[in-house]
Amino acid sequence: MCGRYRLSRRKQLIEEYFDGVRDEDWTPRYNVAPTQPVPIIRQNPNEPRRELSLVRWGLIPWWAKDSSGAGSMINARSETAATKPAFRDALKLRRCLIPADGFYEWQRAGKTKQPYCFEVNEVQLFGFAGIWERWKDPGGKILETCSILTTTPNAVTSAVHDRMPVILDPDNYDVWLDPGMTNADAASDLLKPFDARLMRCYPVSARVNHVTNDDEQCAARVELEQRDRQAQLF
Repeated sequence: MCGRYRLSRRKQLIEEYFDGVRDEDWTPRYNVAPTQPVPIIRQNPNEPRRELSLVRWGLIPWWAKDSSGAGSMINARSETAATKPAFRDALKLRRCLIPADGFYEWQRAGKTKQPYCFEVNEVQLFGFAGIWERWKDPGGKILETCSILTTTPNAVTSAVHDRMPVILDPDNYDVWLDPGMTNADAASDLLKPFDARLMRCYPVSARVNHVTNDDEQCAARVELEQRDRQAQLF
């Protein structure tokens, strides 16, 4: 799964990398957490341009009666998203990119869990495969939400966790965002583990465990003590 990530770039760099998004503003973040506003990139269905919008992380299906399940829908399994009622319409019709430059996973080490930060190509920006929904609450207010698709781990992530977020190859951004591409099977074919040769991970401090902490220290490398390293072997 993916329950925390980092997007430490300023808006201008996000625009440059994802080709011309010019809508919502963004302040660099180091500990993005579920139910918080997050930027997504969508293709405008009427014009050949991409747009950046802020939506809430934790998908609420359009048909939901209330928002109580959003916290459990921060991720969608790529293997079953095309058949799950909560995700299948969004996979066909409402796909997006979720910009990031790192994400966190936890590995159990004895009685505690050790967090790790994962990066691509020496802290390169990348896009998670995402889906989004537009939900209307009982009072008529519109809320847009999103979920990150996950897949089986590659050689880098498998040492820490049994799932990983789908990181899309930039060559697939256009087809993933294309509103005219409504074939769920074709969309699912893009949801593969990212090339492990282009990734790295390193341990970070337990500071990232707390959502109130959101600064560069959350993603700073730490040295594990010898006893911690040994604990991870058992």
